[in-house]
Amino acid sequence: MDRQRFLQQLQIVLDPTKGDVKAATGVLQKEFYTKPESLAFLLQLVISHDNSDLKQLAAVEARTLVPKQWTKLPADHRPQARSQLLQATLAEETPPVRNAASRVVAAIAKIDLDDGEWADLPSFLLRAATSQKKEERAVGTYLLFTILEVMGDGFVDKFEDLFNLFGRTIKDPESFEVQINTMLALSKMAMVIDADEHEAAVQSFQNLFPSIVQVLTEAINQGDEARIMQAFEVFQTLLGCDYQLMSRHFKDLLEYMNQIAADKNKAEDTRVQAISFLMQAVQYRRLRIQGMRMGEKFTMTMLEIITELGEAGADDDDITPSRSALGLIDMMAQQLPSSQVITPLLNVLKQYSSHQDPDHRRAGILALGMCVEGAPEFMSTQLKIIMPTLLRLLEDSEVKVRQAALHSVARLADDLPEDLGKGHERLMPALIGNLQTAMQQFHGEETGPNIEIMKAGTGAIDAVIDGMDEDDAVQYLDKLAPLLQKLFQHPDPRIKALAASALGSMASSVEKAFEPYLTESMHSMQGFLTKKENEEELELRASVTDAMGEMALAVGPEKFEPYVRPLMQASEEALHLDHSRLKESTYILWGSLAKVYEENFSPFLEGALQGIFACFEQEEADIEVELGEDAKGLLGKEVVVAGKKIKVATAKDDDAAGTGGEIEDVEIDEEDDDWDDLTTVTPVALEKEIAMEVLGDLVANTKGTFTPYYHKTIETILPLCEHTYEGLRKAAVTTLHRAYAALWEVSQEAGHMQKWKPGIPLQVQPTPELKQFGDLLMTATLQVWEDEDDRATVTEISKSVAANLKVTGPALLSYNPEHVQKLLSVVTALISQKHPCQEELALEGEDADLSDLETTEFDWLVVDTAMDVISGLATALGPGFTEIWKMFEKSVLKYATGSEALERATATGVLAEIITGMDTAITPETGKLMQLLLKRLGDEDPQVKSNASYAVGRLVEKSDDDATIVKAYPTILSKLEGLLHTEEARCKDNAAGCVSRMIIKHKNDVPTQQVLQGLISILPLEDDYEENEPVFQMIVMLYKEEDPTIRSLTPQVGPILQSVLGEPKDQLTDETRTQVEELVAYLKKVQAGRAQ
Repeated sequence: MDRQRFLQQLQIVLDPTKGDVKAATGVLQKEFYTKPESLAFLLQLVISHDNSDLKQLAAVEARTLVPKQWTKLPADHRPQARSQLLQATLAEETPPVRNAASRVVAAIAKIDLDDGEWADLPSFLLRAATSQKKEERAVGTYLLFTILEVMGDGFVDKFEDLFNLFGRTIKDPESFEVQINTMLALSKMAMVIDADEHEAAVQSFQNLFPSIVQVLTEAINQGDEARIMQAFEVFQTLLGCDYQLMSRHFKDLLEYMNQIAADKNKAEDTRVQAISFLMQAVQYRRLRIQGMRMGEKFTMTMLEIITELGEAGADDDDITPSRSALGLIDMMAQQLPSSQVITPLLNVLKQYSSHQDPDHRRAGILALGMCVEGAPEFMSTQLKIIMPTLLRLLEDSEVKVRQAALHSVARLADDLPEDLGKGHERLMPALIGNLQTAMQQFHGEETGPNIEIMKAGTGAIDAVIDGMDEDDAVQYLDKLAPLLQKLFQHPDPRIKALAASALGSMASSVEKAFEPYLTESMHSMQGFLTKKENEEELELRASVTDAMGEMALAVGPEKFEPYVRPLMQASEEALHLDHSRLKESTYILWGSLAKVYEENFSPFLEGALQGIFACFEQEEADIEVELGEDAKGLLGKEVVVAGKKIKVATAKDDDAAGTGGEIEDVEIDEEDDDWDDLTTVTPVALEKEIAMEVLGDLVANTKGTFTPYYHKTIETILPLCEHTYEGLRKAAVTTLHRAYAALWEVSQEAGHMQKWKPGIPLQVQPTPELKQFGDLLMTATLQVWEDEDDRATVTEISKSVAANLKVTGPALLSYNPEHVQKLLSVVTALISQKHPCQEELALEGEDADLSDLETTEFDWLVVDTAMDVISGLATALGPGFTEIWKMFEKSVLKYATGSEALERATATGVLAEIITGMDTAITPETGKLMQLLLKRLGDEDPQVKSNASYAVGRLVEKSDDDATIVKAYPTILSKLEGLLHTEEARCKDNAAGCVSRMIIKHKNDVPTQQVLQGLISILPLEDDYEENEPVFQMIVMLYKEEDPTIRSLTPQVGPILQSVLGEPKDQLTDETRTQVEELVAYLKKVQAGRAQ
């Protein structure tokens, strides 16, 4: 081996001025690193060279070669090499070189100790760690850390000795480096301690825990950023270890971190790290925190920290304590119950929003806006409290307060679109006023308050308009459309993009009414469709593409026809610009056009599918990840890189040598499974997720024209159900379900089979294609659904399964007997909160009483959607659901009588659908269910009462137990009386449906003279058109029976009938519409006869 040439290549890597680094890397990999001699030479450099940088690089490279080449070195040479390396490391004065060399020692030790060699190493390390020289103690403890890092479980039998040693070194009086190294070593021991198997080790660790905290305190006091980071990393690590290790001190630790975060005298990075720890604690130990009721304390601390936000703009992404505090509040709203986060915020909202300091006013409303995503249901019940404050702050004298209020409006509208839309009369003028004022005061500046208000105002208008009803939104069309079009002339591409998005949302909401503005809008935006010079232009192009898709959906196929081909041509070019956001927008555009043109999209379908399939074929490898200082907040978190999960950590000390990282990837061991624990989401994976969702739009909307592509589509999707990125898994499974439902509909419309009928054995056989597809679909679904640990993915799969059972019936349950048992097993696990995605509930609850803990909305959604599958099974199986109901009855009834309104509401709604599905087979359950539902009719929660009224109506309709039903009529009617005039939660609609079903079933037991007047006065129903069915069937029935009460109400009934026959058409089903039309004709005839 040419050692001189080898050395030259290493020197080039260290100093690029001496040659081509890439070429040198290639030479090292191909000519040298394949030979054992290269490792020997690198070790010699580490041991004896006089250049510290070269020694460090040599150590970095040697560590990567040890697993491949160490055992290939002559056996008689290895002991000497080990001994010399150990002595050189102990004597090394340069910390980075010393640390790098220590890792080489650890890599060798991992091999040799496993092979029964280097038996004197442990005793050597213990001697070094207890040396009289603090430098040797530092090396000894660091060596112990590096060895425990690579083979901690191999030292379990020496834990007692190690704890005795570390009990002394963690308090080393002369060397803080020894203390830090001890802390690091203890964290590696913690990773392999099992409380059930290592009781003594747990006790020893608990005893040392205060000393570990003291090391963090000392690091902070010294102000050494590197040491502070190392110390925080240890605590991040401990969160993932056995809880018992810090159970005695966990609450104190949380209090301490909270204090650090709040201390304005501490360095910003230190405070950010403390908040980052609290974030991780909330995520991984949330039930402990919930049980300790720490949420309120954290919330109040974070709220005060948010007042420090300063003058940073919305686009400023520096990680500061205040921004981190907002992130923690967001996370707590998702992970902790509202009583510990949102309620405390609401309690001080008035105090903060009325504070003389604008920073406090801003903090209060910003914090509240961060909560809505985590608890939309609860937030919707609090809008009466929030909106007056929000409206007042939208008119605040300080720009930064108005900007914060605008951002919070946008967040609220994103998650509560209907609720915000209902308050448009006061809200929209305030939003438009802010935008107009900023536009008037703008004088060409590139930054500043006017720019920020224009951005925030446009974003808020976009979000609110998007959730408004057509009749409400159209009131603002003539004012907003020209205003937004004017923003296309603004020099800031971001503002143009926001204006395009808002205009698209406006079009989406007002639909046909947008036609007069279509030409001008398209003309204003078309120039942006060819922009591609820089990132901002590509982002603008993506926003415009999105907006045009929404406009197409709004105005319909005929009006949008002139723009389709140019748009499709531009979208084809967009795919080749290698910009993920633009490609995603292109896919979404195709999905929108498919919704507009349906089967007439066929000329473009093949090209669109080629683009989407090409997206799926993209490689996700060779991703380089580099963490800067601003990424410290990610430490300890899992991200996804190259479709693989990666836990983010800081670079090791020894990886800092020049560009050593460029050649460290030399022949990674195929059996090295480190990447199995790693984790980030690549732009390509996110792009595939969007493409998959759009594929679902194409298959669902192009109907029969998609038939030739089914085989290729299924073949392409199935492997992606096992992708490492959960978002793509979720999209793949749900798209398969959409494809199955679409094929079912096409087959039925083509006359290949009749509409399905409930029950197994099947009364209507699916086509052979559906049978084959259905079997594949259920196999893929169950494979993901059974073991998936991502709650959002499980939730969406449950929704898809439930929807398909209701749309396509029992066929999904017929393809393979094992499918049914697996499906029932998954649903049982979910509703009993023992599924893998609910694993933390089981793990944290092992030694804690969690029965009194509130359920978060995020957690409940998993159970909610699983119960929707139960109602889907009842719909698909009909009376045949009776035996399966016995499996779920106890759980559903437990939730229906639970302490939390969210649980009672869901379970009561599910009972209604089960009753509907089982039909008369529900009769034996009538007494038990009626007793429960009558209690729920008197519930304190409006949604529970609404669902109960619907369930009672269905029970009246379906049960043949007339005696029990009729006996309950007086109680039911008394409880429904107030609901008929309750606007919340569709109470009025469901109560009206219930009364109507009662009259239809047992008219003579209802005092129609008293009931009908009140019922007719609330018609027509405006929210839940499904309940129009029983209402108008009842009215038709009474007229047929010539009921005197309904006849006397004809002057009121006539206009109501005309109203439901008008727009929107979906107020009535075709069958009921025909009956109502016949009734109207009859009444006209009667009226004409009277006139004569």
